Amino acid sequence: MRTPIMSPIRRMKPASIRPAVPLPGDNLRGASLMALCMVAFGLNDTVMKFVAQDLPLYQAITLRGLVVMAFIVAVAPRLGGLSLRIPAAARRPMAWRMVGEVASTILFLNALQNMAMGDLSAIMQALPLVVMVAAALFFGETLGWRRISAVILGFLGVLLILRPGGSVFGPWAVVAMGAMAMVALRDLATRGFGRDISSATIAFYAAAGVTLVGLVVSLGQGWVMPSLSQALLLVLGGAFLTVGYVTAVASMRVGEISYVAPFRYTSLLVAIVMGLIVFGEWPDLWTWAGSALVVAAGIYTILREAKLGKVR
Repeated sequence: MRTPIMSPIRRMKPASIRPAVPLPGDNLRGASLMALCMVAFGLNDTVMKFVAQDLPLYQAITLRGLVVMAFIVAVAPRLGGLSLRIPAAARRPMAWRMVGEVASTILFLNALQNMAMGDLSAIMQALPLVVMVAAALFFGETLGWRRISAVILGFLGVLLILRPGGSVFGPWAVVAMGAMAMVALRDLATRGFGRDISSATIAFYAAAGVTLVGLVVSLGQGWVMPSLSQALLLVLGGAFLTVGYVTAVASMRVGEISYVAPFRYTSLLVAIVMGLIVFGEWPDLWTWAGSALVVAAGIYTILREAKLGKVR
């Protein structure tokens, strides 16, 4: 019989998956990296939503991807170097991670074209719950009832934002949930890499996979000559995405997933603010109330971990 997730005797991890024991301060570093990652991704999403209003989506994905690959090559020496040769033990996690990266990017950007940023981000906030439960199942991380309660509170806040039965729950919401599942796959696959694989290498392969798929699909969609402003925005988006890629990898390699994952809620705040500033998407009262629950859940998690002495 499977040991319950919250069982105090569930301490053994699968023989094939043995993540390193977090060092003092790892949880805090992982949380900081995750918050930075969400800000960077949110700014990139804003750029892509704006540019894709006039530029074919897959052309934009391809051009941005080329920029990202160039940036990663440039910063690789500071991130442990870049190696295109993947050790045999890392090939399977790399393959799964690329599947998650490519699929989540394509699904998310298509949903982003057809949904308000705040609504899409609200759906994605269910991801920490998925990742935390999966981490407990596959990595043996023990979840106390307070951790679970905090994330469930955040999830209820998301439901309050979306209000089941409302207009947000359409086909594009289903696409967004598919993107969420693929991001979970990506993040869990990242835990399968050893310290010998640099974050730059993982990020480069992610960017290359997304760029290649974007190029193939764009050939059928057609290309147009981008304006100077569009080209500059794609470079800016590429810079944001580079930061997001690198910190996404680093955040999932530092600290416990069950502690780091809730800091994804930062992306909801970024989406609401940027949606308001750039697209005039003013959240209603229910969105603000739900967002308050989400943020409260994240803050409670920080305070609880600090009380337990896990934030050093």
